[in-house]
Amino acid sequence: MVRAGLSAERLARAGAELADQVGFEQVTVSALARLFDVKVASLYSHVRNSRDLKTRIALLALEELADRGAAALAGRAGKDALAALGNVYRDYAREHPGRYAAAQFPLDAEAAAASAGGRHAAMTRAILRGYDLGERDRTHAVRLLGSVFHGYVSLELSGGFSHSAPDSQESWERILDALDATLRNWPAH
Repeated sequence: MVRAGLSAERLARAGAELADQVGFEQVTVSALARLFDVKVASLYSHVRNSRDLKTRIALLALEELADRGAAALAGRAGKDALAALGNVYRDYAREHPGRYAAAQFPLDAEAAAASAGGRHAAMTRAILRGYDLGERDRTHAVRLLGSVFHGYVSLELSGGFSHSAPDSQESWERILDALDATLRNWPAH
């Protein structure tokens, strides 16, 4: 019997909220069953297992991030667009640390193809149109931006920059300047 009000979408949203509170790794079907005060078995009508639940949370997080990114990029180009997208990732991670971690969850090929991951790549490639890069170099640049954005955010969230001056915001702004300069002066081969 399906419990009234429960659905795969509601469980994913509740799982995302729980992830923000306790960490993505702590989200399980059992944890959600406790949250909803139901037996674990009743949730298996909606999700197959904890991996399925985590995949659904990851898809939700990727979609939310893509929507924010698209809104932030509208009408922007060059460094303005670069900073806007970087700030979307950074702000989202600060507001929703569990969901941000979920967005890094490894998806199987089918889930990845159906996810908003392609929108993320398209947004990054759109930013790179403002720089004079060939197709092969754009791929390298997409990887560079992803590495810097996600690496910085991960280190900042774990407290890696809280022990010394200057403030991490100042470093973030300098990094965005450096990325812009790197993209404008991309090395030729």
